[in-house]
Amino acid sequence: MSAMHRLRLYHAALAVIVIFAFFSPEWGRLHLWLGYGVGAMILVRLLLALTGARQLGLSRFYPEFHGLKLDNLFAHPVISRVLLMSIAVALIGVTGTGIAMDGGRLFGLSQSPGRAPASATQGVEQYGEEGDEGGDEGEGEEDGPLGEAHELLGNLLMGLVGAHVAYLIAFKRPVARFMLFIPSRKPPA
Repeated sequence: MSAMHRLRLYHAALAVIVIFAFFSPEWGRLHLWLGYGVGAMILVRLLLALTGARQLGLSRFYPEFHGLKLDNLFAHPVISRVLLMSIAVALIGVTGTGIAMDGGRLFGLSQSPGRAPASATQGVEQYGEEGDEGGDEGEGEEDGPLGEAHELLGNLLMGLVGAHVAYLIAFKRPVARFMLFIPSRKPPA
């Protein structure tokens, strides 16, 4: 499998997990598992970058302004790269704040003051029946500065993803078709 096909599969898996994570904050543990899954996907992406394949390198995220002119502004790679870098920063930020808010409690690695460690039998008590964290001790986290940053970065991420998709469809249609698994059009013979 070529590097671009591996990148496309990674991209699709990451997109699905991120979308489910964005729409699942009320689902309690599932939201946490999806957040840790996104963290794992970020680590996989960093490992893929170490393979040496040019298409998978992290240099694709850095804007390069060489050759940028007014007549090629929308077709120049700088816009794609700025969007990719912004998406990466927002994704790492939202994932990092989410993991910091959980602090490893999902895996029983850490505990909040006044709480027992998580275990399979304590799942309902710790995360509540409807997905909220149980008890008064953990309630301020979602509304505190870390929770606000998490929500802000999540909303920013979705806006950036929307701009990224719109840009690719408008100006880089062959790339958009490839990444969305849409067969390329063959010119008439």
